[in-house]
Amino acid sequence: MTIGPVSTNAQSQALLAEIMQAQNNVNQSETQVATGYVSSTYTGMGDKTALLEASKSSLARTNGYQSATQLALNQSNLQDTQLTQLSSVATQLYQDMAEAVANGDGSTLMSQAQGLYAQAVQILNAQDANGNYLYGGNNAGTPPVTATTLNQLASLGSVSAAFANGNKASSVQVADDETVQVGMLASNIGTNLLQTFQDLAQFNNGANGNFGSSLTSAQSTFLTNELPTAIAGEQSVNNAAATNGDTYNQLTDASNQQQSLTTLYQGFVSNLQDVDMSTAITQLNQNQTALQAALQVTAQIGNISLLNYLSAPTTG
Repeated sequence: MTIGPVSTNAQSQALLAEIMQAQNNVNQSETQVATGYVSSTYTGMGDKTALLEASKSSLARTNGYQSATQLALNQSNLQDTQLTQLSSVATQLYQDMAEAVANGDGSTLMSQAQGLYAQAVQILNAQDANGNYLYGGNNAGTPPVTATTLNQLASLGSVSAAFANGNKASSVQVADDETVQVGMLASNIGTNLLQTFQDLAQFNNGANGNFGSSLTSAQSTFLTNELPTAIAGEQSVNNAAATNGDTYNQLTDASNQQQSLTTLYQGFVSNLQDVDMSTAITQLNQNQTALQAALQVTAQIGNISLLNYLSAPTTG
């Protein structure tokens, strides 16, 4: 007769279930330690899944806003440099005209004006890294100033004909319900300035023109009366520069807020998704110990038979 183990089928099934649970716990702990995450699946997140997804979505959206805002800050910074240069052009044009009147000498005025106009066109037709015209608005594929020489400008019936920019400046979305206008239109910046250039060129081409080393009375009167227009051109450029400065500050505030939100959402995601590594390692060690204990108990029970409980025969 064979004496078998004393454990029942029910006991074996219970022990097997205990071992499987212990093994699952070990596997979960090992994954947590390896990945740093509470779970690699949504199932393992339980009722925190919806909150985790909402936090990740908000984080991704904020990161998108932050990238777009940084590009806008770069553009605004570039515009500040260019508008400062354009303001210098406008200031120099006024000074050249004022000096011609004061000295009664206009012999170099038009050559100076031609050089300054070339600088102004170069600035207003500036392009970004992608080849888009910064001051073209919603017509960014076309140079916003089409009259590239002073003679071309003088031949136009009106200054407005010199501009080919769109009618809507570029904007950037910096938050869910907030959009900031970043771009500027060449016509808004330079109309008054180009008006001075055109008036000067058309007068010089007219009957009383051809400025020389000795200004005529008509020439002196014209230049004197044109100085307020030159001042208006300079002021328009300076106003644009001030507006751009306000935009830069607004973008900076938005960027700071985005950074705060990024930190906040990262914290939400981390609290929900990341494990405390020291706790996870401790839990792994405990689960491994529990698994080893379950295996040892199962092995011991499997080796127990009725012989372990039968009394040995006595001799006498």
